[in-house]
Amino acid sequence: MPDGGQTTRERQGRIPRQRQQKATSTPATRRVGLLVTLVLGGLTALPPLSMDMYLPALPAVTRSLGAPAATVQITLTACLAGMALGQIVIGPMSDRWGRRRPLLLGMVVYIFATAICALAPNTELLIGFRLLQGLAGSAGIVIARAVVRDLYDGIEMARFFSTLMLISGVAPVIAPVLGGQVLRITDWRGVFVVLTVVGILLTLVVWKCLHETLPPERRHSGGVGAALRTMRSLLADRVFSGYLLSGGLAFAALFAYVSASPFVVQEIYGASPQMFSLLFGVNSIGLMIVGQINGKILVGRVSMDKALTFGLGVVVVAAVSLLLMTTGVFGDVGLFPVAAALFVLMSAMGLAMPNTNTQALMRTPHAAGSASALIGTSSFLIGAVASPLVGIAGEHTAVPMAVVQVVCAVGSVACFFGLVRPWQRNRPPAGAVPAA
Repeated sequence: MPDGGQTTRERQGRIPRQRQQKATSTPATRRVGLLVTLVLGGLTALPPLSMDMYLPALPAVTRSLGAPAATVQITLTACLAGMALGQIVIGPMSDRWGRRRPLLLGMVVYIFATAICALAPNTELLIGFRLLQGLAGSAGIVIARAVVRDLYDGIEMARFFSTLMLISGVAPVIAPVLGGQVLRITDWRGVFVVLTVVGILLTLVVWKCLHETLPPERRHSGGVGAALRTMRSLLADRVFSGYLLSGGLAFAALFAYVSASPFVVQEIYGASPQMFSLLFGVNSIGLMIVGQINGKILVGRVSMDKALTFGLGVVVVAAVSLLLMTTGVFGDVGLFPVAAALFVLMSAMGLAMPNTNTQALMRTPHAAGSASALIGTSSFLIGAVASPLVGIAGEHTAVPMAVVQVVCAVGSVACFFGLVRPWQRNRPPAGAVPAA
């Protein structure tokens, strides 16, 4: 369709949002907006809840199922790979059939897979249903981002992503603590029972409260071929691909910590599951605080690319510091300096993640579901590759974790400067509607 037609349709699509913004002074509208925000936050929080609540139980799973640590870490990789592959399918589905139906279907399958994980008698079955759990749970991530793109543009979208990070950031704070407390009264299977209940409750809330945000006239009518062509055109955009790869590699550095930290903190430094949960929660609070600084203070005052540059620079510095400490350059440093460097690395993600997502999605208003799928898939696939590498030298050294983090952090910076080239004025790709 010609650009002029797209511009007209986009302007027509903005009218309800502008009227809604004018009506935000009424208490009813504020309650609806807050409710939708909480629902979207819950959807984005479910995947980290599914992984982080399980983290304190990893050593217990190795003992219970008689499997080596590297094999048990594959249960994390399987869930992560499922989230990556699921998004690439569900994102285009939501562009064609709307947001609600694919989301509800994914939530139902998530509940089933999580319940089976609680009954798994061996690692093979656990890995298989963790994969299915990730495939189904990916619906919440990809569709939540697409809904945000349906409702917001530009600076407002960046601020909403930071708010979403605050809500979804509660999951990493609560999840390990909750997981540690569950382990005090039951075994690791109880963690999956709790996740099943959470999935049921969230599905009911989505069914009742989250209305369709993609009207029929804005949906794509093409099949698989059309979806693949759309994704190919998105990947052909150098700047979009730069943000996509930069965010994906930054996420991989984060997930290297997520995957390795239970063994690093508990097995190498001798911390209890409860102490590990506390440290993990503190790190997540740091991410939330920086995310709010980004959304409430920096956005609209500082270029998102400048904030992103600073955040990625801090990630590199923290990762290099961890590598120097874990290789013994500073001698036996103990838990506290390592935990401090991990805190800095995690906190800097509050600048990296929302800004890469926002900048990428601002270029793709014509295919928010497919763009969201590519963003999520790249992040989770790169994270899935990084996850087993952190345990390649066994569970008694943290050097592989630090090496993976340094490689991913440096790669993220290289993609940002090499592909995005923030010193240039980046224009939307051909055929796209510029974001307001």
